[in-house]
Amino acid sequence: MKKILLATLLFSSGIAIAQKESPAVKFAALITPQSMKEKLSILAGAEMEGRETGMPGERKAAAFIEAHFKSIGLKPGNGTSYQQYFPVYVDELSRKQLRVNGRNFEWDKDFSFSFQGLSSGEWIMNDLVFVGYGIVDKTAGINDFTGLDVKGKIVVFLDGAPEGYKAPTATNTISPNAKIATARGMGAAGVFMVSKDFPRKAPAPLKGNIYMNKPTAPPFLIASISEELASALVGRTSKLTNKDLAALEKGKYISEIKIASLKNTSELETSNVIGIIEGTDKKDEYVFMTGHHDHLGKRGDIIYYGADDDGSGTVGVMQMAEAFAAAAKKGEKPRRTLVFMTVSGEEKGLWGSQYYSEHPIFPMDKTSVDLNTDMIGRVDTERKTADTLNYIYVIGHDKLSSDLPIINEAANQAHTKITLDYKFDDPKDVNRIYYRSDHYNFARKGVPVLFFYDGMLLADYHQPGDTVDKINFELMEKRAKLVFHTAWEIANRNEMLKRDIPLTMPAR
Repeated sequence: MKKILLATLLFSSGIAIAQKESPAVKFAALITPQSMKEKLSILAGAEMEGRETGMPGERKAAAFIEAHFKSIGLKPGNGTSYQQYFPVYVDELSRKQLRVNGRNFEWDKDFSFSFQGLSSGEWIMNDLVFVGYGIVDKTAGINDFTGLDVKGKIVVFLDGAPEGYKAPTATNTISPNAKIATARGMGAAGVFMVSKDFPRKAPAPLKGNIYMNKPTAPPFLIASISEELASALVGRTSKLTNKDLAALEKGKYISEIKIASLKNTSELETSNVIGIIEGTDKKDEYVFMTGHHDHLGKRGDIIYYGADDDGSGTVGVMQMAEAFAAAAKKGEKPRRTLVFMTVSGEEKGLWGSQYYSEHPIFPMDKTSVDLNTDMIGRVDTERKTADTLNYIYVIGHDKLSSDLPIINEAANQAHTKITLDYKFDDPKDVNRIYYRSDHYNFARKGVPVLFFYDGMLLADYHQPGDTVDKINFELMEKRAKLVFHTAWEIANRNEMLKRDIPLTMPAR
């Protein structure tokens, strides 16, 4: 009799515990190290070629993610499509000529053009202004442009700085960009930077970097030139050394300069991949889970695999989608609509999330939160504390919504119990992590955000060694489950997250 009574009590107790346990726990169990490893081995495999925005590998990655969303029953997030396409561009140089006083100079031996500001055409110019090193440093009382009229002319300057000069710590006055900006601001037609790096040891690229927005500024010629070409510009028939050129008088020189270029621009296609689980009574409110599926692509034959950055976050989104989809099929549908979005172009400058924020499919004012996962698979090599195998950096906890840290910390306490490190929320963070992933484009539109990040800035960050074999899948599992439980609570609570904290972070 006692045994029967004890068994009955234990059985009743088990029912009570089961009734109290959130159904989220059952479905979170679908987020496993093995399932994530299987997906990441494909996403960060050689076939994806590093997933550079607009390149074939990135398009394969987008197709892989879309196929997964379809297979688990997510609805397309952009009308009848799972993809939100946007254009990007790349330039290729098919003609490049530079002639001085009737003498032709050779590409890579004596000159190379920058794609920035280069337009197609033919030009003849006679006026150039030599400005020495082209340094402007008010503190040191140096202004190599003093008394010189450079408007409409080619400005010629030497790379680097004279011996003994130290640039101020607050600004880099000797950088080519600073010198170019000064010349451009004074109305110059272009700049020639005299470099010792000729003949080129490695060929200058004839194809430019991929870019998102076509330039609207007027063309501005930027070229690197050899000492020999610089000597011809100042009227010398024999080559001057860098030291000889530095000793020349600053000012106007007359030479006939003929320039010709032909730049062809191709439009490439890239996209954000979006799948949704429609909510029930609050389906017109939205909970986003995001990551970026692009990476750096290839450099020659070397693949930048991007397993952690951000293969790990993308797979986290895919696995959370699988868990939520399984819950919905079992009758545990979210009250709010869940949006699973992997974006392209993050490595280029947060392009995909920027495009979405400017062309939102779902109203931003009805978007309760963006939970962004960007690098959740490794251990920060700079973290030397005892919790190195049980932590996550969380960014955004003290910004925009006071509800967020309460919900996230409660989910962590109930389910994952890992250290939540808020150090990157410091406005004085020198790494500016708050600005460096796709949550930022939601935050600047007023949407509360949390960004989950492992802190890797050294070791294999943006290197070919960011590979699948270095991922800690057990830790990645815990981190993804934390995001899943946080999303579950936000999707099912009575109210949208409060937007009660003014965003004090300055613009990016």
